[in-house]
Amino acid sequence: MTALSPDLRLWDPPVTYRIGVAMGVSANPYSGELLRAIRAAAAQAGCDVVLADTGDTGSDEAEVVRGLRADLVDGVLLVPSPGAEPVINGLVRMGVPTVLVDRVAARNDVDQVGTENVHAVASLVRHLTERRHRKIGLISGDESLEVSRERVRGYRLGLEQAGLRFNRELVECGFSNPGGATRATAKLLDGWPSPTALVVADESMLVGVQYEAHRRGIRIGSELAVVGYGDMDWARRVSPAVTTLVQPIADLGRRAVQLLMSRMADPDRPPESVWLTPKFLHGASCGC
Repeated sequence: MTALSPDLRLWDPPVTYRIGVAMGVSANPYSGELLRAIRAAAAQAGCDVVLADTGDTGSDEAEVVRGLRADLVDGVLLVPSPGAEPVINGLVRMGVPTVLVDRVAARNDVDQVGTENVHAVASLVRHLTERRHRKIGLISGDESLEVSRERVRGYRLGLEQAGLRFNRELVECGFSNPGGATRATAKLLDGWPSPTALVVADESMLVGVQYEAHRRGIRIGSELAVVGYGDMDWARRVSPAVTTLVQPIADLGRRAVQLLMSRMADPDRPPESVWLTPKFLHGASCGC
């Protein structure tokens, strides 16, 4: 008779749930980190993860979510694309356990986890006003996203707290992509009043701002102050390093899985919205 070590696993633990993750894999620089955090938290809870790439477009997202449902997932973690309301409405109507991740929506009928935007962006504006900037521009994100609208509100709040008047001529939409941000930066720099500082509403748009400033020979930090929202490795390696608000991506992933597990265990509990606080990361791009 052969003795078996008590440390040997005779079989894998049973899978508790199958979680579908729907997100634009290439849409954001932090997608890989977010997915790793989700997979780690799911594995710890004994859950399988099925990844589906939405391409960050509404039409693809609807098809992807239908595919996840057909694959009999028990719940969905969704990073909504612009214009995702019909998809979210369908998930809620069908009673599919769902958690919106990062890009939260202005609704209270679904679980959500994201980072705080309004007061966080206001703090970026105040940081610039403390450097005596008065002509502070904003490169805003895709206007169909609630997070973009919240960051605009944060910009306006920061101006108000500093006793500055909101000037529509200092705001341009960068559509949450580098090309859009390049065009928005050019329009602001060619306009009047020309900003001495820019708040950039997400990490992907910082690339476009950097490009346009370099193309014009403008030195960021000394001739144009730039601050942003997001966590990009390259932003810490460029010179000058970019002053940003860093999202707690790993915590977002872990908390999203926890919320979904709670929803699947208790489908009737009230929906919950969780806001995590971003961390201020100082660089020299703000001129200090």
